[in-house]
Amino acid sequence: VQLQAFGGGLVQAGGSLRLPCAVSGRTLRQHVMGWFRQGPGKEREFVGAMRWSGGGSTYYVDSAKDRFTISRDIAKNTVYLQMNSLKPENTAVYFCAAREGNDFYTAHDRYHFWGQGTQVTVSS
Repeated sequence: VQLQAFGGGLVQAGGSLRLPCAVSGRTLRQHVMGWFRQGPGKEREFVGAMRWSGGGSTYYVDSAKDRFTISRDIAKNTVYLQMNSLKPENTAVYFCAAREGNDFYTAHDRYHFWGQGTQVTVSS
């Protein structure tokens, strides 16, 4: 599975961004797609995840529940992270990842496939 996240950029506080993650290679079936971020000088942290099959159920970290939404377009083999009401502390490199299986995990070492990250900078 190859992943490519893109769509990052500079946005003002309160603004929105949608990050696509294009998936290629193996056909996704029993996979969980995760989004992580790594801010300056910080550890990589879990943002949220979606089951690719089974109705696309989602799971988010508490800080993302009200403002971030993960969705997918099966026909385009793409998963999205919609981020609203962005804050300067959301500045980070955002990564998409995939793991085989249907269980949600927040630990990054549970994910088998990673894309290159995309930089999101939120100005105050």
